[in-house]
Amino acid sequence: MKQITKIAIFKGREVRKIIYDNEWWFSVIDVVAALTDSTQPSKYWTAMKARVSTEDGLQLSTICRQLKLESSDRKRYETDCASTEGIFRIIQSIPSPKAEPFRRWLAKVGYERVQEIEDPELATKRTRALYKAKGYPDSWIEKRMRGIEVRETLTDEWRKREVGGDRENLRDHMNDLELIFSMLGEASTTEIAKNKDTQGFDENKKAAREGGTISGNARRELEQKSGKKVSTKQNYLMPKPRLAKITRRV
Repeated sequence: MKQITKIAIFKGREVRKIIYDNEWWFSVIDVVAALTDSTQPSKYWTAMKARVSTEDGLQLSTICRQLKLESSDRKRYETDCASTEGIFRIIQSIPSPKAEPFRRWLAKVGYERVQEIEDPELATKRTRALYKAKGYPDSWIEKRMRGIEVRETLTDEWRKREVGGDRENLRDHMNDLELIFSMLGEASTTEIAKNKDTQGFDENKKAAREGGTISGNARRELEQKSGKKVSTKQNYLMPKPRLAKITRRV
């Protein structure tokens, strides 16, 4: 299943992370950029790999794995990533006054993942708090959280039926009605897949099309009755300056 790239913030700098082997793995390039303020962190990291080995003789490249992370162009690329332990080793080789604050930040982020494994409800609470901090209204947050639950139910069914999932973050741009109709389509798809016991990509693609048709018909009927389009070109995300002000607390 396609995994989702998450963003953590260290002193205003984005650090991409992804779950691998049930723990956070971080983009090494992003860590290098955050600690060095280099305008060419890729070159900095390439030079580091060539000249540095850890105290126990390991090369830095052996600490990393190539994992697919989403880039600024919304495409996913193989990227050098390291676990929390690996990042600790890497930052030992980066002379930076930010190293110690970053170690504390990294320990906190890693610990939060351990907490979420022990109590999955914490992840939900943190997601709610993040959306609240971004300025989304409570009514939208409730629909969004319900949408996440509906989506997870569908992707669970797809995993059982040998079909991958897709990206989730588009829903952060949706208005209330778009979220509702997305949920209707996904819930319908789940019900069709379960009742027809669909298997493999082709059968589940057909089920998804049928579920989408149900949602589409309902949306068009509402638009006809209300005289107003459900989908617009308006972006529901809050302006970035407000987000930047909030995320510095993380």
